[in-house]
Amino acid sequence: MLTPAEGFGGAGPLAQYGIAAPTGWGIAAPARVQQESEAASSAERLDGGLFASIFQNAIQNVRDTDAENVQAQYLLSTGQLDNPAAATIAATKYGISVDLLVQLRNKALDAYSELTRMSI
Repeated sequence: MLTPAEGFGGAGPLAQYGIAAPTGWGIAAPARVQQESEAASSAERLDGGLFASIFQNAIQNVRDTDAENVQAQYLLSTGQLDNPAAATIAATKYGISVDLLVQLRNKALDAYSELTRMSI
């Protein structure tokens, strides 16, 4: 079975986003990406507080699920995906993670608007 990296001459479809192409279809992100996100999230907890950490984790979740969705769509379109339901699951996960991020943004904007309306 060809991997996306082999199909695109070794660069992989996600190379433009700084994500190395996995060697096979899987749910987990590459270890390098997980280590970088863990280091970044621990540094952000010190700098930006809990809200910043939650928001950054939601953004990273959208990035990760988008990468999984792109990978699943690629494998489905090239006929390498044995279970077509996996592509639907990846697309649904991506949609839910985007919805969560939008809801977090809306709640933050509502809280900010409420604070600006308060009289001191």
